[in-house]
Amino acid sequence: MNTSGPAVAQGLRLIPFRGLRYVPERVGSLAAVTSPPYDVVVRPDGLHHLESADPHNIVRLILPQAGTAAARHQQAADTLQRWLAEGVLAPDPEPVLYVYEQRADDLLQRGVIGALALSPASEGVVLPHEDVMADVVEDRADLMRTAAAHLEPLLLSYAGDGGPSGTAAVIERVVERPPLLTTTTEDGFSHRLWAVRDPAEQAEIESDLFHRQALIADGHHRWATYLRLQQERSTPGPWDFGLVLLVDTARYPLRVRSIHRLLHRFPVADALRALDGRFRVRPVDGTLPQALDALAEASADGNAYLLAGDGRFHLVDRPDKELLARTVRTDRPAAWRTLDATVLHSTLLDEVWRIPDAPDHIAYIHDTVAAVEQAERHDATAVLMHPVREDVVRDLARQGVTMPRKSTSFGPKPATGLVLRSLDVG
Repeated sequence: MNTSGPAVAQGLRLIPFRGLRYVPERVGSLAAVTSPPYDVVVRPDGLHHLESADPHNIVRLILPQAGTAAARHQQAADTLQRWLAEGVLAPDPEPVLYVYEQRADDLLQRGVIGALALSPASEGVVLPHEDVMADVVEDRADLMRTAAAHLEPLLLSYAGDGGPSGTAAVIERVVERPPLLTTTTEDGFSHRLWAVRDPAEQAEIESDLFHRQALIADGHHRWATYLRLQQERSTPGPWDFGLVLLVDTARYPLRVRSIHRLLHRFPVADALRALDGRFRVRPVDGTLPQALDALAEASADGNAYLLAGDGRFHLVDRPDKELLARTVRTDRPAAWRTLDATVLHSTLLDEVWRIPDAPDHIAYIHDTVAAVEQAERHDATAVLMHPVREDVVRDLARQGVTMPRKSTSFGPKPATGLVLRSLDVG
């Protein structure tokens, strides 16, 4: 996603660090110990699949299982220390930046992983575009604080100059060298990682990024957690930096996908009954892909959603204008007021369905098939969303306007488990 615009006086400061990485000889395979980001692993069967893939899968650190939150976080910290003591994970010998590549079919993404400086100047330099949930930030903060580690990088996008200079030039040189690791995960993506050890190349990257700004493509809760934990410290230290992957979207555009809602204990019949006279509702025949095509067509003309969970698909669009005027706040730009996520939360969830935006009532699911399957299995309602246009996200972020939480999913996301950052190592 491009975040071009006026240069900032002080921009991104990315520094080398000693990454923690799996020792290949101590695990079944690198692919078997990786995981998607913590908030993408939503289904219990997905969690169990990852746990059974290898006893050292990273999911045991990012989503530990225990009876209480405190016990979960302590378990993650104990597991991390045990793996370090046993040589399953080991720190690289010197601080470096990392070039990271993901490839699948015709998709290629490359970026730089490093420790990004957090400071009051970060405002206007790192641009969030979504709100966050306080309970998630608190949970992630407790986990990071207890484990004293950043377990997975944020995905940040920035707009380079498009030419072979600066960071782009360093990446092009580095990928011609032997990588530190190569693996292919079960989603079909191949991953390669290189170390940027040369101080001159590190300085070239630092100089290039210093006058740029970045958009948080994935990891708003982790970014809020970084800032919260830094603010707890009164003296300078490793908490002043956060683990990130920076991708130049002038060269490697990201993909934009939706994040769907699963409404627990709310059958589709109840959802449809409440919509009568407020939205237009039409049945959609055919398969899920065909229903999503119908959603895309309807979304071109205004707010539209696809409801599933009763073995059928229901297209919901054309909201009553008076209802929108009464439920959507007017002190935001028009682009925000007309977002599907805005109308979903302000009008449908708050007013029509009266469903609290809390984990007991709503789950956020990235995978469309998983959302439909869970709704059908539990007599719930899946609300399927159409992706937001990238230019809308960018423009709102520049205006300092955040979108409703979990409005977008940008990718491909970095695989979790390839590089960790210990706050004790550096």
